[in-house]
Amino acid sequence: MKLVKDIKESYNELVYKVSWPTQKQLVNSAMLVLIASIIIAAFIWVVDWVFNRLMELIYSLSF
Repeated sequence: MKLVKDIKESYNELVYKVSWPTQKQLVNSAMLVLIASIIIAAFIWVVDWVFNRLMELIYSLSF
């Protein structure tokens, strides 16, 4: 019976207590996450490229 009670309480909380975002808020949040992900990926790519060039330079100077 405890399981049934927990399920009913969870349902009531989801229906009556949770404030769901509007479609516009959801789209804005998704765009923000997308843009932030692209910026972070670009930064990591640049850092990786710089380290790659540095390693190539170091190895080319080795005897």
